Amino acid sequence: MTIPDFQSFMLPLLKFTADGEEYKQSDAADALSHHFSITESDRKEMLPSGRQTRFDNRIAWAVVYLRKAGFLESPRRGKFRITKRGAEILKSNPARINVKFLMEHGNPEFRDFHRPSRQGGDHAESNHDESNTDPRTPREVLEAGYQELRRDLAQELLNRIKNCSPRFFEQLVVDLLVKMGYGGTRKDAGEAVGQSGDGGIDGIIKEDKLGLDAIYIQAKRWEGTVGRPVVQAFAGSLEGHRARKGVLITTSQFSMDAQDYVTRIEKKIVLIDGEELSKLMIDYGIGVAEDAIYELKRLDTDYFEEEL
Repeated sequence: MTIPDFQSFMLPLLKFTADGEEYKQSDAADALSHHFSITESDRKEMLPSGRQTRFDNRIAWAVVYLRKAGFLESPRRGKFRITKRGAEILKSNPARINVKFLMEHGNPEFRDFHRPSRQGGDHAESNHDESNTDPRTPREVLEAGYQELRRDLAQELLNRIKNCSPRFFEQLVVDLLVKMGYGGTRKDAGEAVGQSGDGGIDGIIKEDKLGLDAIYIQAKRWEGTVGRPVVQAFAGSLEGHRARKGVLITTSQFSMDAQDYVTRIEKKIVLIDGEELSKLMIDYGIGVAEDAIYELKRLDTDYFEEEL
């Protein structure tokens, strides 16, 4: 099933703590997973950053919001429990606890915590209608914005690559592979490109700085989908050089038949399409410049641990 949004976790989470005991987030995670019948595979779904599961992120923010509203408290590191105010809220038997509910029944400080800019919306602060509240956690909003900017940049890169000269494209590929750790020095890698004289091979680059093995490269600015015949011809060129490894790069995309073909041959051929190429350029800083850095910090609980 789809993982519920973090607001849907609030009421079941508060009920879980109704006995007044102290709990860890992992305890709540198991209870909520059972409550919503969330499968193990759904629990493992990661956020785009790959640093945290979506399930754990939403529980964590549900805890944060309930704590900011005064319904939960943290008596010690990594633990939380229900407050007197939270217990009173449960006695009123609410049908649902969400941001709108917290704005109306939570501590006055909660309104300052949950300002409109936090949710990335432009609705007025006095409007508490849930339909105007982003169901995503602040972390999800941030990551979604980052991924959108990244996709836009990747498309700009790809459009620019398609308009550059074939020679420039070859050098771009070399720059990228060297930055990824292949090819030894930039000078060595650059001299290797275009010297094989083989129509199916555009260049040869060292797999490592010692040159223990070679990787054969074909980089073309194709417009249409690259099918199996092109990949098969490249594999044949590798055979002619007694080569075992190759990288085939295109500015378009590969057909499913082509992708299936490379999984069934003995030689190791990596296919990089235009989308993957632009992503690698962003990751390794090729053709892009640093614009802004937003450093996320978390509370260092160890700092506040007093020596006994």
